[in-house]
Amino acid sequence: MSRARRVLVVGIDGVRLDTLHRVPTPHLDAVADAGFLAPVTVGEDTPTMSGPCWATVVTGVRVTKHAVWSNDFSGHRLGVFPDFATRLARQDARRTYTAAAWEPLVTVADGGPMFRRPTRLTHHAPAADTPAAWEEADASTVRDAVAVLTHEDPEASFVYLGAPDETAHHLGCGDAYEASVQAADRRLGDLLAALRARPGHGNEAWTVLVVTDHGHRDEGGHGGDSPAERTAWLACAGPDITAGARPARPVRHEDVAAQVYAALDRTPDSHWTLDGREVPTVPRGVLLDMDGTLVDTEPLWLEASRTVAAAHGHHLTEAEGATVLGRTCADTAVGLARLCPEPTTVAGLETELEDTFLAAVEAGVELRPGARALLDRLEGEGLPAALVSASPRRVVDTVLRTLGGEAFRTTVADGESDRSKPFPDPYLKAAARLGLPPEACLAIEDSPTGVAAAEAAGCRVLAVPSAAPIAPAPGRRVRTDLTALLREWGGDGARMT
Repeated sequence: MSRARRVLVVGIDGVRLDTLHRVPTPHLDAVADAGFLAPVTVGEDTPTMSGPCWATVVTGVRVTKHAVWSNDFSGHRLGVFPDFATRLARQDARRTYTAAAWEPLVTVADGGPMFRRPTRLTHHAPAADTPAAWEEADASTVRDAVAVLTHEDPEASFVYLGAPDETAHHLGCGDAYEASVQAADRRLGDLLAALRARPGHGNEAWTVLVVTDHGHRDEGGHGGDSPAERTAWLACAGPDITAGARPARPVRHEDVAAQVYAALDRTPDSHWTLDGREVPTVPRGVLLDMDGTLVDTEPLWLEASRTVAAAHGHHLTEAEGATVLGRTCADTAVGLARLCPEPTTVAGLETELEDTFLAAVEAGVELRPGARALLDRLEGEGLPAALVSASPRRVVDTVLRTLGGEAFRTTVADGESDRSKPFPDPYLKAAARLGLPPEACLAIEDSPTGVAAAEAAGCRVLAVPSAAPIAPAPGRRVRTDLTALLREWGGDGARMT
């Protein structure tokens, strides 16, 4: 059963990026370590104020479209360009939730609300405009949000924390401000714990985004164009992002809403005219299958299996042929031994399969679309890569003479791990040889057998089906060929930084 996709966005107002490098924020660090944390530069036409920046974050369009130009929202166009919680609730009938203390976000104050029609809402206005009152308002907001996230089932949520920004306004970016940032991080920890405490958490795939709207001057305050004011940031982790990934391009505020839709597998309608896009990320390592992924050898393997089966009195049906894809010679030999009427041994069949397949490969193989460009890209960028194959070493080495082994820091062939695909052992071995945890690696596979092995190892998966269909799932993207990955990474030759 596929896991249900869910999204939590936590907006923490006015947190400087350099502050995160100085103060302990273990819960934000955990999100960043599981995915990425990247700087965001406030759009050059956007005032460095909460209203315009948060409107861009939650609508996915720039200020010229949503028309929130200040902290007074009068004259906005949020009816045309609604926030993601409203759009998902109204257009898709999804359950959404918003929790915030700042009144214009959720009430009619100052031309609001920015969140117009989520299906569930929490609001605790501060009792006074003081740092202490804002801390209490954030604490009340999070208490309610924890209850909702634990016991109800919102599919997309936004929780806003405003105390760090207000503290900076009153007291500057000193000790009190840093303490408020740490308090916000503890509240983020409470929200993350609520997700883990959900009764159905094991059957859910959560994407978590943590974002700030702008920075501050040292003395407190913002609205200008200094780097301290114009630098924001986004942390994001989820089932489709490898641990420690880096964005393939600069991240923008308008990408947050697009990332929410992508995390829910919701393709934005072109009429929404979003300015943001899902953030493509580059993993710390790439683990590549060989047959059917890099070289078009699956038809050769299928024909070899048919030839050996026929030599022993059995015609391999289409359904039986599908079961050999991605399998080792040993596994296929066991299956053929059960099917073939003529007496034979598993060992004998395995030898025949390997010899027949090797002869076909030695006659020449064709590369799959995008394979050469991808290998050149990996080699040129120095991105750690491993070849993980279910083929025997003799076949792997033969194919490597065509592919070139320069892109691979290591290769794993059949028989070089305790168990072969669909068990995770080959992928675990390859990741270990690269010195990386499996969750930091993207595995690229073409067969259901290979996908099962990579997912069992804990890898994120890009599937490029060659023969058997593969369905998308949390942690598994499906593309038509490898060129799609190159486009996501910037296929024009730009560096993956």
